[in-house]
Amino acid sequence: MAETPHAEPFEIFRAWFAEAQESEPNDPNAVAVATADAQGRPSVRMVLMKSWDESGFVFYTNLESRKGRELAENPNVALLFHWKSLRRQVRIEGRVEPVSDAEADAYFASRPRDSQIGAWASDQSRPLEGRAAFLGRIAKEAARFGVSAVPRPPHWSGFRVVPERIEFWEDRSFRLHERRFFVKTPSGWSWTYLYP
Repeated sequence: MAETPHAEPFEIFRAWFAEAQESEPNDPNAVAVATADAQGRPSVRMVLMKSWDESGFVFYTNLESRKGRELAENPNVALLFHWKSLRRQVRIEGRVEPVSDAEADAYFASRPRDSQIGAWASDQSRPLEGRAAFLGRIAKEAARFGVSAVPRPPHWSGFRVVPERIEFWEDRSFRLHERRFFVKTPSGWSWTYLYP
């Protein structure tokens, strides 16, 4: 779907993401998530966006991980999609809100069983004495659940990034890039071009 300069930001994202799914060799849904703690110290890491719509962009994590703790302290977040094959970036800034238990349960149930067991075995972001210790915990959790269904851990869920600002960056020759910047207002989205 071709977008126009005046398109709504989600129309542009839909078109760009569809192109990325065709052109990116691995994980077109990979996105950098930047958080900050209560003192404003930033941290960034790559995650996989698992769903999106006009209400926001969803990813899942251990709520006791560094990102989970920082989001509990400071709900302001930034996302960055970089599709190298297309020479495009999408920057998103907003606030997170937790997904519903039903949404988290449904997504967790769709994960491979080994990933489900890993969610129970991992104390994400905390010190680990060695890989063997982690593999031992995985084996212990696998034995605990046997052949029964693996429930979602209480410390594992998802966040929806509700966008307030979205920028679409596209490479142009001689670093004369095109940048379209959208801001959410009470009456909808307003936008402007930005100098590169």
